Amino acid sequence: MRVLIIGGTGLISHAITRRMIAQGGFDITHYNRGQRARKYDAPVRTITGDRYDYPAFAAQMRDLQDAGSGFDVVIEMIGYKPADIESLREAFAGRVGQVVFCSTVDVYSKPPARYPVPNDADQSHPADWDYAQNKAACEALLRAAHQRGDFPVTILRPAHTYDDHGALLHSFIAGTAYLDRIRRGLPIITHGDGESLWVSCHADDVATAFVNACDNDKTFGRGYALPGHEWRTWNDVHRTVAKAIVAPPPRLVHIPTDLLARLSERANVCRINFRYNNIFETAEARADLGFDPQITFAEGTKRVYDTLDAAGKIASAESDPEWDVILRLWEKHTDAMLAERKTP
Repeated sequence: MRVLIIGGTGLISHAITRRMIAQGGFDITHYNRGQRARKYDAPVRTITGDRYDYPAFAAQMRDLQDAGSGFDVVIEMIGYKPADIESLREAFAGRVGQVVFCSTVDVYSKPPARYPVPNDADQSHPADWDYAQNKAACEALLRAAHQRGDFPVTILRPAHTYDDHGALLHSFIAGTAYLDRIRRGLPIITHGDGESLWVSCHADDVATAFVNACDNDKTFGRGYALPGHEWRTWNDVHRTVAKAIVAPPPRLVHIPTDLLARLSERANVCRINFRYNNIFETAEARADLGFDPQITFAEGTKRVYDTLDAAGKIASAESDPEWDVILRLWEKHTDAMLAERKTP
């Protein structure tokens, strides 16, 4: 099967490529700027170009197909805006057997109408969440292309995805200083009461669904969420990380989500996403894609920590001073409230 992965070097793309090589039967091509080299156990062709130079991209793809070097399946990993999808349609309409689009569970409305969130749930978002709005608009264009008969479309929606090299999340989105705080027993800021449910999945497990979607007509015209199978509160996320790396139980400091988002732009993601339960329906993904995550969050966390620690890539807590700035402000604020409350 001839597969083009647009992107090819990112976290999920890399896992997809390795999975295809291990499984066999795939002729793999990457399309990217050629700025990041990856090593594989089998040949992978790379076509160099700028995905966002739309005329040049379309011309490159048409030339390949006209020369008999077309593709059975195109996996779009770096389509973020509607214009990217219009470019995809121009390049491949009537010329490819299937388009697999990497979307996100963030397209679903928050809060949703019910849990677990079904695959066909409503999609609407805060006006300031451009990423989610644009991904939803991309999906709408792809569904229209599928209905017109431009090409069969499969939409896959990963939740938070990480690999052995990182991307563990917390109330300030990312940054490895979090791991240093955990291992040293320093206070961990947690949005709200820390009881909203979160879900993560290792890239190796997500990749299986992408590979199994290729040339799978059961998935044509459909969309699937790809979360992990363990829903944890944020409090439990931090406790699991600490236990996995043999650190003391974390000292959690809970700050109201709306206030935290005003104190730190980095924490705005808590206001628009993390404060809500992220629980998604997966029965259809299991049935049609064989999606059955095997790597537990505890195991994945240990792998991340060990990989980063061995490479000296865990930043010190002192390198990210915003944590302690906000902790001091919160302590001062709460002390003042308590003092005023006690004043006759």
